[in-house]
Amino acid sequence: MENKVTIWEETIDDIVNKYKETQDFYTCVLCGETYEKGRIFEIEGELYDAGGAVKKHAKEQHGYTIDYLLNQNPDLTGISEIQQNILKLMSEGKDDKTIAKEVGIAYSTVRNHRFKLREKEKQAKLFVALMKSLEQKTKVPINLSDNGVLEQVHHTAKMLDDRYNITDTERQKTIQTYMDENGAIKQFPAKEKKKIILLREIMNNFVRDREYKELEVNRILGRIYDDYATIRRALIEYGFLDRSDDCKTYRVKE
Repeated sequence: MENKVTIWEETIDDIVNKYKETQDFYTCVLCGETYEKGRIFEIEGELYDAGGAVKKHAKEQHGYTIDYLLNQNPDLTGISEIQQNILKLMSEGKDDKTIAKEVGIAYSTVRNHRFKLREKEKQAKLFVALMKSLEQKTKVPINLSDNGVLEQVHHTAKMLDDRYNITDTERQKTIQTYMDENGAIKQFPAKEKKKIILLREIMNNFVRDREYKELEVNRILGRIYDDYATIRRALIEYGFLDRSDDCKTYRVKE
């Protein structure tokens, strides 16, 4: 899959700004869209250098970072569903009384959530400092286990639990066991963790920012596994693919 997104690895400022700058590129950290320095990009009849192009892309495709993050699974940001709803209304500029009415809670409860969110922000800063200091002291990253390096969870996962506790060693072993040298599945496993590993690998056959008709999806998956409907359903269930309301088109989930 092109333009893999690893939003957890970016700095806070880059996430808020929605893009990062490297020696040769500007990259959107929310979707992975990349613009090469030194090139001129034509967007809607206007010409932009790489920096201008990534800013325009980030603004038009994602809006503010808060809008993007609040439309993800709340587990991604560590907030509850009600806090997610309150923050959405706050971002719309609504006052506490209006928020209380729309969410269906007491006015004082909204104020209490403001306090809790502020405390969570303070705790988050200290937690990041704690983890950085741990790595500084031990010289060992937290994702390095005895069984290999823990891999990143795709940020569109619909639920975060032990099924995503996957190391690079487990991934390699599972792929070798269940897929042939051409990338076709020999047998679709029953265990959830192994399913997720194979689904991630299958997503390398899809690109971002493209719509696929169901016939195209079936054709791609049919080359990988005879029961393509099961794979297609699993890709949606685990948050890898989005399907339109009329079930006719599919996209890589952003």
